[in-house]
Amino acid sequence: MLKSIIILIILSLCIGTGAWLFFIWAVKRGDFDDIEGPKYRMLDDEDDQGSQGEKHEE
Repeated sequence: MLKSIIILIILSLCIGTGAWLFFIWAVKRGDFDDIEGPKYRMLDDEDDQGSQGEKHEE
């Protein structure tokens, strides 16, 4: 009984450490820098392409 509890504790610590390292890696990669920007980017009218992919001539 004691062996299985120790194994489960070690296993949970390893999984938790792995998840924490994955989160730190994602933060350093910049995945969480701008979470609000993408939903407003589609409303931006400053793009160079039209609705059919043609460029506007001004």
